[in-house]
Amino acid sequence: MNQRSPRGHEGAQHYLPAAADLAALRNAAHGCRGCDLYRDATQAVFGAGPENARVMLVGEVPGDREDRTGEPFVGPAGGLLDRALEESGIDRGVVYVTNAVKHFRFTPAERGSRRIHKKPSRSQVVACKPWLLAELEAVGPEVVVCLGATAAQALLGFDFRVSARRGELLELPGHPGGVNTALATVHPSAVLRAPEEDRRRAYAELTADLRVVAKAI
Repeated sequence: MNQRSPRGHEGAQHYLPAAADLAALRNAAHGCRGCDLYRDATQAVFGAGPENARVMLVGEVPGDREDRTGEPFVGPAGGLLDRALEESGIDRGVVYVTNAVKHFRFTPAERGSRRIHKKPSRSQVVACKPWLLAELEAVGPEVVVCLGATAAQALLGFDFRVSARRGELLELPGHPGGVNTALATVHPSAVLRAPEEDRRRAYAELTADLRVVAKAI
């Protein structure tokens, strides 16, 4: 049965494979037409990391570089995230990274060929959620970390506010894949966008939130 999401998107449920392992999910995601983002994106950008990862990090949507390479978190935000993980004491080898939405959403720049990142709509987040839940089922991490509002609202509810609950270990609704624990913090790109005088503090706060995860695993 197709899962219908707002505004007529049929949702990703129709495209999930019978096999639940990550390789099968990744292959199937490239054929997903559950929302309209596939039309302009280069490709689906699925998650990456070990199938038995202890931590799953969930971002918002692939960026320009991720869309071109097909790999998540390979741009500047990914580099900052790698550094924050190392400084917080989390081994990158036990981490699985993905996004709440698997296709790049952008608007073309008025001049030139630059593609400007655009936040996914609620209906696109809902349409893509079956992929995220399937990843949680396949990986079964000890903790899922929501990087930014889009990821947090996808898993913790659309009324969730990162600013009010960041850095706290929270119960994950529905316990998908037996995962009980979540933590919300800012997306690394928010640190990069912070005014220069605030960037050091923003990075320290992100690292402090990740240290909470490091102590929990």
